[in-house]
Amino acid sequence: MDLEQSQTGRLRRELCGWLLIATGMIGTTAQAGDVFKGRELYTMHCANCHGPTGVGVMPGAPDLSRIETLMQPDLALLGSLKAGKNAMPAYVGILTNRDLLDVIVFMRTLTR
Repeated sequence: MDLEQSQTGRLRRELCGWLLIATGMIGTTAQAGDVFKGRELYTMHCANCHGPTGVGVMPGAPDLSRIETLMQPDLALLGSLKAGKNAMPAYVGILTNRDLLDVIVFMRTLTR
C-alpha cells in the first residue's frame, strides 16, 4: 500500500468516526446548551483535575481558561470528552451527548 492510499484510508476512518458522533445527535431538536447544568456537571466530573476556574490542578490537565484550548468545534470537543485521553476517563455511557455539550458550553465561560 502506498502513502496516498494509507492517508486516504486514515481520512476515511476519521470521517466515519465523526459521522458516528454526529449521528447520535440526528433527530434531536437544536437547542442552546444549558450553562447552569454544565457548571453542575463540570463541578461533579471535571473540577477535581481541571480546577474550578479551568486552571488545571492535576499535572498535565489542559488549562481550560486559555481560549486556545477550546478553539475546536463542539463536535470535536464532544468526541474528545467521550473518548477520554491520558488520565481523563472516557465519558461515553456516563454522560449523555446533551450533558457533555452543556459541559462544553460551561467550559467556554472559563476562558480569559
